[in-house]
Amino acid sequence: MDIKKLQGLVIDALEDVKAQDIQLYETTHLTSLFDRVCIASGTSNRQTKALAASVRDKVKENGGTIVSMEGEATGEWVLVDLGDIVVHIMQPAIRAYYRLEELWGDKPVKFGAAKRTSVKKADAEEESDQPKRAPRKTAGKAAPLEVTHDMMAIQTTLDDEKKPARKPRISKTVGEADAKSARKPVARKAADGTAKPAKPAKIPTGGRVKVASTKTAVASAKQAAEKRGAAAGAAPAKRAPARKKTEE
Repeated sequence: MDIKKLQGLVIDALEDVKAQDIQLYETTHLTSLFDRVCIASGTSNRQTKALAASVRDKVKENGGTIVSMEGEATGEWVLVDLGDIVVHIMQPAIRAYYRLEELWGDKPVKFGAAKRTSVKKADAEEESDQPKRAPRKTAGKAAPLEVTHDMMAIQTTLDDEKKPARKPRISKTVGEADAKSARKPVARKAADGTAKPAKPAKIPTGGRVKVASTKTAVASAKQAAEKRGAAAGAAPAKRAPARKKTEE
């Protein structure tokens, strides 16, 4: 199996069981026995065993080989030998004591790059195995529809048909209004049971409206009265001539 695909499977298997502080190093310049060293931590014996089992099962499912596994009995340090990669799953105290990073950690390998290359290669292999499909023919875009006057007229008629018809208003004629006003008043019954004669309907008559005189009219009337008084005082009173007594 390709080394990049194998290291991607190991990292995925460790992440599935929540491994802590995963580190991957290249060791081709240090030894010829293996190409990669992977170190991860587990919080308990149960988790370290579960991490080792996850790596083993993941590699087997994808056609890899498991050379050996050590340390499953105690669970403090479990080693999984995959041939090209050696995986060390340790508890934090054991990892801090032995410090394998100082021994193998000259050339660290980034997880993102390792996973991306392995996924790309796997996808390329799957695509090569599958037959290529012919590209689908996409229909061209339809030309925009031109709106004509006839289409607009048809649309307006359809809109008018959808609207409910309004009821015509009933206009009252003059004769009906006069007939209602000329209705006879209903005679009311008195307390003793006898019917009182109905009062005739009052016919509105025109009345005189008093309009107050303006200030200019009042002033002119006063001036005219004063002139008249002055003229009467200036002219002497004419006496009627005495009639002569006729002698008998």
